[in-house]
Amino acid sequence: MPDLHAVIDRMGSGWLGDVAAMDDLLADQVVMEVPFAPGGPRKWVGRDEWLAFAVPARAGFPMRFDRFTKLAVHETADPEVAVVEYELAGEIVTTGERGSARFIGVLRVRDGRIAGWREYQDTYAIQHALG
Repeated sequence: MPDLHAVIDRMGSGWLGDVAAMDDLLADQVVMEVPFAPGGPRKWVGRDEWLAFAVPARAGFPMRFDRFTKLAVHETADPEVAVVEYELAGEIVTTGERGSARFIGVLRVRDGRIAGWREYQDTYAIQHALG
């Protein structure tokens, strides 16, 4: 699973500002899902569909992440799939207050690219951090 671990590390760098590198990790036909996200769409099929949503959303996102902590990587019987526990922390741009939230991502990595990403978010922590 060396590809998978390298992709997770690059994903973390993407959260910390190298967003283009994270976007480059996505396979053309990636399936992105956030089943418990409040409001808005919860599934995107294809890199272009995801980026059409994500790029404008990022531009208006009120938090700048400065810490990505990989808490655990659980390998599965499928060599392309792992469950990743991680935490993102940062500063709210408008107030300077700090916040953090934990996530669980089920990642499918094929040929060094993310083919599937299902993310479960701590929505309470996100809402609390953003006020």
